[in-house]
Amino acid sequence: MDRLNLNLLRALTVLLQDRNVTQAALRLNLTQSAMSRQLTQLRDYFADPLLIREGNSYLLSARARQLLPQVQAILSDIEMLRTAEGFDPSSCRRRFSFACTDYVAEFIFPDVLKQLQLEAPGIDISYKMWQPDWLERLGQLPLDMVSTMTASVPKNLFSIHMGQDKPVCLMAGDHPLTGHQKLSLELLLNYSFVHLNSGGDKDSFFDRALEAKGLRRRILFEVPFFSSAFQVVADSRALMILPEHIARNAADRFYLSYLPLPLSVPKNHYHLCWHAIHDRDPAHCWVRNCIAEQIRTSMYSP
Repeated sequence: MDRLNLNLLRALTVLLQDRNVTQAALRLNLTQSAMSRQLTQLRDYFADPLLIREGNSYLLSARARQLLPQVQAILSDIEMLRTAEGFDPSSCRRRFSFACTDYVAEFIFPDVLKQLQLEAPGIDISYKMWQPDWLERLGQLPLDMVSTMTASVPKNLFSIHMGQDKPVCLMAGDHPLTGHQKLSLELLLNYSFVHLNSGGDKDSFFDRALEAKGLRRRILFEVPFFSSAFQVVADSRALMILPEHIARNAADRFYLSYLPLPLSVPKNHYHLCWHAIHDRDPAHCWVRNCIAEQIRTSMYSP
């Protein structure tokens, strides 16, 4: 016999504890003949008698005395797999991978890391720049969780809803359009645009609205980084469509302003998402709740 299944491990433990085939059979609800067959299999596997008859009782062989604590430890570990232990963040030593835009990484994540250092100093975070097409493939990627904007959460993903807002038009603080109380599509199309190609879908609704009217806009600059996009908009006459809470915070740090768009706009919904494969992981649960709380309460969130 070249394999030892879990039932034989349990049988071995009971046999070595009771040192009696009849009593072991009763404890395991087996017939005595079935118990004897299992003892024979165990003797073959370990190439050792294990139980040595002496009179009306059995003695443990030297190999059996060595095996008993080892097998008990194995069975205990197996049982622990079925029992969720209380998670202690202070003793956790683990690296989590998190994907988001550079906006979240720059403005919100420093507070997340500060909280993790206080409560879970052994937890490390690996940041990835989020790409929109990853959401449908999240279970196949080496990512623990993502912060993104999405109208719906795909199957097999779980999420925490982080808030909502609407898109607006960002422009330089001295842009000619700042003097207009009400924008129009024709006014907007007099200028080129900056397009952000990372994170959730922020402005395709605008292109669809233009296409329905037989119009198109010019994309002057396409970039994955908010910080670069803000600087280009502040230093030029280019426009940018982005979520209102991001525009508000950008205007506090750069020479920028923003106005409502001249068309019906969709709601932006923000989620912290993870795949079902991570849902029951106690450490993952603690980390994602910590991140969610920091994002929710951040002054840079919607």
